[in-house]
Amino acid sequence: MAPKTLCRRCGAYLSVPSGVRTVTCPICRTVTPVARRPHGVHHAAVGFIKGLISSIVSPGAQQPPLHLSSSESLRPGGSGGSQLPASYPRARGCKKRALLVGISYAGTSKYELKGTVNDVNCMSFMLRQRFNFPSDCILVMTQEDKDPYKVPTKYNLRRAMRWLVDGASYGDSLVFHFSGHGVQKLDTNGDEVDGYDEALCPMDFEYSGVILDDEVNATIVRPLGPGVTLHAIVDTCHSGTILDLPYLCRISRTGYWQWENHSRPSGETKGTNGGLAISISGCSDSQTSEDTTVLSGSISTGAMTYSFIKAVESEPGTTYGRLLTGMRATIRDNGGEFGIPGPIGTFFRRVITFSCAQEPQLCASEPFDIYRKQFVL
Repeated sequence: MAPKTLCRRCGAYLSVPSGVRTVTCPICRTVTPVARRPHGVHHAAVGFIKGLISSIVSPGAQQPPLHLSSSESLRPGGSGGSQLPASYPRARGCKKRALLVGISYAGTSKYELKGTVNDVNCMSFMLRQRFNFPSDCILVMTQEDKDPYKVPTKYNLRRAMRWLVDGASYGDSLVFHFSGHGVQKLDTNGDEVDGYDEALCPMDFEYSGVILDDEVNATIVRPLGPGVTLHAIVDTCHSGTILDLPYLCRISRTGYWQWENHSRPSGETKGTNGGLAISISGCSDSQTSEDTTVLSGSISTGAMTYSFIKAVESEPGTTYGRLLTGMRATIRDNGGEFGIPGPIGTFFRRVITFSCAQEPQLCASEPFDIYRKQFVL
């Protein structure tokens, strides 16, 4: 039987003729490099990922193209590129929807994280209890999920991000939360001020590649129409500008948060289609984020996710400025003297310690007064 590889764009299985270095996908026409056979420990890690992929996509089955034309939309049932898994929430008509992704990279000792699943569970609880998100409008993706369509492979993540924004209309509130690994890649199209793209690492990133900030922006930022608001809460390394938004809020020497225009050198506009996109990330592009050890039961969470939830719960109705200041203080003060208050604090039942130096970042598609604008999801 001829060896197989996955299309790096749409995730379709491709037959690899002997001796070739690249193969062209017959569905989306993307050229995918053929990976060399791994060795040693790396071979075991990649083999684990391949096994998971094999359980999700039957060898030889053609997958629908991910990128839809402006006239297409994602729908449950149906056929072709418009089909959604039956297990995905039916979000059309739901004014609040969320995509929560927690990747543990289990089985890869070099990359494994301990707190990511806890992160999405806590975020889901907060969205439902504090901001009234309906349970049936929240899509949770973790590596431990028994539903193969909710396992966060690159192909599934791309489809889920499309689900998040598909059909959003005036007054809708969307949330994207990602807890996992993030990396930097050398910028190849000249749209990064520092010369590096930021990227999210799906579960199968070693085999299928990462998701660059260019694609994240094109998928969940640019389609946002008037009156639609997206909050991306990203707990990864190098996540400061992961949405490629043009405005970055940075703390000044006087202690106040100020907006900086980070429009691309190429002049390319990466804003919305009339909506508002806001990202709150765990650290700047040059920094790393960490798992944190919770003393009660030795349970881990992401430092950013914990500090975010604590800031929200400590001061309901807070502004974006006070939210950032609260997150920053929590991280710098080793979790703070007191835990998360109220029922969500009871849900956590934990005291946290931090050993990292990271600065939460706020980016937006347009500037606003962070000391007056109330934080609402």
